[in-house]
Parts: sequence; structure tokens; C-alpha cells
Amino acid sequence: MRWQQQVNNALDRVSGYRLLKSTSLVPQRAPGDAVRGPTDPEKDRLLRTPVFVLSSVRSGSTLLRVMLSSHSQIHAPHETHFRRISVSLGTQPVQQAMESLGITQSDVEHLLWDRLLHRELVRSRKLILVEKTPSNVFGYRRLATCWPEARFIFLLRHPMSIAQSWHEAEPRQRPMHQAISHTYQYMKYLERARHELDGLEVRYEKLTTDPAMETRRICTFLDVGWEPDMLVYGKSHPTAFVKGVGDWRDKIRTGTVQPGRPLPPPDTVPVELQPIARAWGYLS
Repeated sequence: MRWQQQVNNALDRVSGYRLLKSTSLVPQRAPGDAVRGPTDPEKDRLLRTPVFVLSSVRSGSTLLRVMLSSHSQIHAPHETHFRRISVSLGTQPVQQAMESLGITQSDVEHLLWDRLLHRELVRSRKLILVEKTPSNVFGYRRLATCWPEARFIFLLRHPMSIAQSWHEAEPRQRPMHQAISHTYQYMKYLERARHELDGLEVRYEKLTTDPAMETRRICTFLDVGWEPDMLVYGKSHPTAFVKGVGDWRDKIRTGTVQPGRPLPPPDTVPVELQPIARAWGYLS
């Protein structure tokens, strides 16, 4: 047995604590951990039907968020990145305690996520919670497991426009070939989610060319009436744009929907993005 294990075992016996590497960002999974839905939905979930916008980065999710959050019954906070919040059952006693309660490590994480988002909804005094962190697309199955009655909006945009916008956000740090490779990962998982989950498909290009029609479609999907203030989101969100939790650039700060960039010519779409572009109807 390595000396580190001997020290940790001794520390565990004396204090109930163990040493972890400071560089470790993800807790070790407890023995027997299982990702599963709520065993008792009435007691295990405060939120029953949260709404998740699944999208790539640079797809217009911040625009959609502030338009939705301008509705009197919809609260769409900035990106919460809640799925990156994890818990650690770092000692044998706490693992034993959770096991005796019939709770797995993932169950505890689900309870924490649900409480966090429910708190946001209660503070807003609204009825519907919409969360739009783009990285959620990588964990769409976990979201559907945690909230079996969750509703999903799939936000699509031309794949080349996504990559180009991602490159332009940080042109020196993110050359075009890296932007293509990075955004493709989001698109790949979004395409999988579209085939596995039920939901509403919204296109960025339609959202910017006919925002009234698209927001009406979304309101119908969410079973709420349409409100014209959704088109002038700047009245409700004049200073709601901070780098790291959504779009922050000049276009979104105007407070009204701005035209999107023209669709790229078909012959400019790189080979890597062509299958996704075809699947989403942007290439024939």
C-alpha cells in the first residue's frame, strides 16, 4: 500500500477526513453511485418542468434568453453552469449515511441542482424557469434523467456562422481551425439530443428575421400568452451582459433584435461541418 493511502486511512480513522489533490476539480465517484431519476418526484424535486435551451456556443442563446426573460411569467437567468457543481462523499461514514438514506452521490447532486434553480425561480416571482448554459448540451441525458418532465428547446444556427462567430469573439486566441473543431463538438451533441429528446426547434436566423413569429411559437410551446415586451428586451435587461455567463458584445447590448449575418455560401462550408449543415437543412 502506498504511503499516501496509509496516511489517508489513518486520517480518516481519526478525523473522518481525507486529503485530496488540490488540482482535482471533479470529486471521485462514491462506490455504487448511479445516475437515476427521482425515486419520489413529489418530494425529490421542487422544479417539475424546467426548460432547457440546448445549443452550441455563438448560436444566439443569450438573445433568446433575454427575450424570454422579458416575459412576465418566464425567468431565464444568465448561464448558471449548474451542471459543473458536484458533491463529494469523501469519507466512508458519509457514504454509509447516504446509503442508509437510499441516496446516491448523483442523487445528492440532483437535489442541489434542483434547489439552486428553484431558488432562482422563486426569487424572480415568475412561473417558468429557463436555463441556457451551452455546455448543458454535453449532459442532455443527465438533465432528462434528473427532471423527467423537463422541456427542451433546440436552438440551431448555420454551423459555419457559429464557427465564424466563435472565432471572431477571440480571433488571436482562437484561430478559425480551432473554432471549427471546438464548436463542432457542441453541434455533434446537439444533433444527438434532437434525435433522443422531444422538444421545440428554433432557428437563430428566423429568430432574428421574424422575432415576433418565433417568440409566439415558443410561448405556445411553453403554454403562456405572447407579450410584445419580448421584442424590446433592453427595457428589462439594460445591464445584464457579462463575459463568462453569456454574450456581452455590442450587438446584444442594443436592447433590440438585430439582423443576423448573411448565410455563408455553400462552397465555403468546411468538410468538417458539412454533415451537420445537411442534417440541419442548411445544405442540400
